[in-house]
Amino acid sequence: MPSPEEAQLRTSTHGRRLRILTTPALGLWPLLLCAALILILNTGRVAGAEDDYSFDDSPRAEAMEHPAWFKRSLLDLREDLKEAVQAGKQGLMVYFGQARCAYCHRLLQVNFGLDDIATYARNHFDLVALDARGPREVTLLNGDVMTEQDFALVEETNFTPSILFYDRDGREALRLRGYYPPYQFRAALEYVADGHYARESFRDYLARGDDRRVFDAEDLNEEDFFAPPPFNLDRSQRPGERPLVVFFEQGDCHGCDVLHGQLLRDGTLRGLVQGLDSVQLDMRAATPVVTPSGERTQARDWAATLGLFHAPTLIFFDEQGQEILRLDSLARFYRLGQVLSYITSGAYRYQRYPQWRAQGSAD
Repeated sequence: MPSPEEAQLRTSTHGRRLRILTTPALGLWPLLLCAALILILNTGRVAGAEDDYSFDDSPRAEAMEHPAWFKRSLLDLREDLKEAVQAGKQGLMVYFGQARCAYCHRLLQVNFGLDDIATYARNHFDLVALDARGPREVTLLNGDVMTEQDFALVEETNFTPSILFYDRDGREALRLRGYYPPYQFRAALEYVADGHYARESFRDYLARGDDRRVFDAEDLNEEDFFAPPPFNLDRSQRPGERPLVVFFEQGDCHGCDVLHGQLLRDGTLRGLVQGLDSVQLDMRAATPVVTPSGERTQARDWAATLGLFHAPTLIFFDEQGQEILRLDSLARFYRLGQVLSYITSGAYRYQRYPQWRAQGSAD
């Protein structure tokens, strides 16, 4: 029996009408994306990943083993890339994970558990797995040597699983921080393997796929703790009294519905958000906004400058308007609670998020 919140969420989602538009062929992933969206509208779920918005994301009791097809690396990324190129592949995927991270389990079991994703990844990339808190030494593509943990910190992976995609020339083509459902993960694989990264941002690539689906206009989810317009977020001249969180959302966003219909109905999480200055922006709208650094722009242009491609995305800024952290991947109760606790406790003033998390359980 669904909870009242879940029942309201499903009613809201099913109330939308979807029209599929015809556009020039963009590859396989937009078709899969449309199919997944239709299933969301009809069932409230994505086929093969029905628990994406309901699974327990607390650390797992049992450690997860990597698939047998992951590369057996000596942790010299220069040699790993050379071997990938010699094998005719498009580059290297460097995966940062943790053995008991629920999102890592989900990536390995759900995403890589699908034959098409596993086969596509294996055919186009070699995948090297690293422990985001590990002590082993890694030789980077530039020849530097550092531990797995230091490498993860330098690359600001912040959330596990994180994946760095390197092309055949050793250039970073894409970075994913956190877990993305299968239909989005397929898009990321194709974006790099087909060379789209050389011509456009991942955000623009996804937007071309978004043009294939048009929802009837729908308002954003409202909350009483969101500050009303006009949105003058400038902290460059006068610091704020507490941290700021900007919710970048869309009106046709299932993940946004879940955020408001489930996560923010939790009393503890809601209380933590209420301890911050909070603003909600439509990442597609021309809403005027003054950014925390004092720049005058529009919400959609700011989102583009920030490179945002996932909705919802929560970006946290300190009292002086400097970005602390962004949560731009799928997050459930445990992860959101950890991030909010980190921000509201003031720990960001003296410790980076991965170091703060290392004192607790795997995330």
